[in-house]
Amino acid sequence: MIRNAELKGSSFTLSVLHLFDDDLLGAMRTLSEKINQAPAFFDSAPVVIDISRLHKKPDFSMLKTIIAQTGVLVVGITGCKQNDIRKAAKEAGLAIMSPANQNRVNDPIQTHTKIITTPIRSGQQVYAKNADLVILNHVSAGAEVIADGSIHIYGVLRGRAIAGANGRRDTHIFCLNLQSELLSIAGTYWLSETIPDIYAAKSVRISLLNNALDIKHLTL
Repeated sequence: MIRNAELKGSSFTLSVLHLFDDDLLGAMRTLSEKINQAPAFFDSAPVVIDISRLHKKPDFSMLKTIIAQTGVLVVGITGCKQNDIRKAAKEAGLAIMSPANQNRVNDPIQTHTKIITTPIRSGQQVYAKNADLVILNHVSAGAEVIADGSIHIYGVLRGRAIAGANGRRDTHIFCLNLQSELLSIAGTYWLSETIPDIYAAKSVRISLLNNALDIKHLTL
């Protein structure tokens, strides 16, 4: 049987250009200064663009053209998490690159749900690192319960509840009796006077919606 081609794994060294803002012309100038230090080394060298810090979806065709003026070739992007950006990059002929250890490095180590059965007294703080927190009792005024995941309180919440402490925006706070001093999810918070009166002493669910806290009655 005649083989016309064979696909094999291999390893090549690729330089990564990290973009810190949306100024592509500024990035080209910075890259040109670097290349001028060793032009022969960078001549037609393949480069991967890290776009994880950009705030806007880049024009990938323009990006390739601008960077190509320095003498290097953009072959792919990394740091892309949104499907529409991935699609635009592919349409521009760019590969989507993911470091082999990306998931192991960036994903938090998941632990079991932390369950507390005793009351949380004033002045106490409970923290569930990389986990949800379940309180099977009351949280007193002046107490603080914190979780990187969601918080479930099967009692009266009079103290402070802080979910998504590591920045996770998909977390929730569930409470059977809301009388809280402070509610926070991923850094967005309400103080007691901000919480609508109709939810006082009620069973509620708090989440993030359009970068603001959203509260609803909890159906039991």
